[in-house]
Amino acid sequence: MLNQIVNRLQGQVRIRVETPFPERVLNLCGARNLAFWDMEWESETAFTCRLNRRDYYALRRAVKQLDCRLTVVRKEGVPFFLGRFRRRHALLAGLTLCSALLFFGSFFIWDFTVEGNQRVTDEEILRALQRQGVGIGTFGISLDTEDIRNHVLLEIPELLWITVNVSGCRAYVEVRERVEAPEPVDEREPTNVVARRDGLILDIQAMDGVRCVLPGTSVEAGELLISGVEDTETVGARVLTGMGKVEARTWYTLSTVMPLTVAEKQYTGEEKQGYSLVFGTNRVKFFLNSSIGTGNYDKITERTQWSLFGLPLPVTFVKETFRFYETVPAEVSAAQAESRGEAILMDYLHTLVDPYGTVSSTLCTSRREGDGLLVTLTAECVEEIGRAVPIYTDPTEESGG
Repeated sequence: MLNQIVNRLQGQVRIRVETPFPERVLNLCGARNLAFWDMEWESETAFTCRLNRRDYYALRRAVKQLDCRLTVVRKEGVPFFLGRFRRRHALLAGLTLCSALLFFGSFFIWDFTVEGNQRVTDEEILRALQRQGVGIGTFGISLDTEDIRNHVLLEIPELLWITVNVSGCRAYVEVRERVEAPEPVDEREPTNVVARRDGLILDIQAMDGVRCVLPGTSVEAGELLISGVEDTETVGARVLTGMGKVEARTWYTLSTVMPLTVAEKQYTGEEKQGYSLVFGTNRVKFFLNSSIGTGNYDKITERTQWSLFGLPLPVTFVKETFRFYETVPAEVSAAQAESRGEAILMDYLHTLVDPYGTVSSTLCTSRREGDGLLVTLTAECVEEIGRAVPIYTDPTEESGG
């Protein structure tokens, strides 16, 4: 395998030898130390073999004194491949220029990869880096990562750590987000724990204070659950910081009216396409916005980043397709309206319950009401209903349904 690679790098020739005395040619090769291989006899006076490029030229000069005919069957290897471009000066100049651009372009940043972020978006991080001079086309070797880290962390307080590692023409941005500390509890302020909403107590744990209800008790919004005032026989009333966890079953009833006639899209069949090239941050369009026309349309964008030999280039081809449509009234069945209404109510229910607990079960019903459908969602949940309020505050003023 290694010999084949070396021979192809040096160049090899497969020749056909025709002579009445083939043994003289073989003796000549041995005398001049000309290596040949893959020999195949075609007849008593003809055979084929392979030689490297240098030995082929030496053999061609040596057999001029013999009654011998050499025919080149195939030329293989790098020298012969490059020799085809000997007279194509424009192509050689283009290859040279392309190689130079690839070599010098590898010292610049043409692509970014961001890892480790969840709350902070990639766009926000890349904009902060661009304000520090790190963007597409930046010379990657001269980056001062410590200075970049200090400035970006000041701009984005949600980040705890950031680093930029450049490998070739790609920059790998790794970040760690800051873990938000819980809000401190002022243990010096006397508070009570009251019910945030109506429910059936499942479990109550008083970490500081006196329990006022037991599991299995139904409570209303604003009712006292854990008292911050403790009566003792020795010192009388003692004021505490009422803290604890109260888990309860809660119920929700949500309703919405869904229309039975909606406006739906009907595509007209007209489509228009636009093309553009994005060089770094500059965009060159091949169509005018005025050519799109007026009306309603869906815009579908396809982006293809160009690459060369696996290396990403700062060139992106953008294809935009505009599909025109008209809105027409359409009848919606009661089942479809109920399904859409249930999805809307479920999303709203999760915004109410998810910060405090989970949804256990739901039941959706519907009935006609005028020109629409009244959809009602009844849900049972398990959630934390305790809310701390100062002792000298009326809990009913802040209680909500």
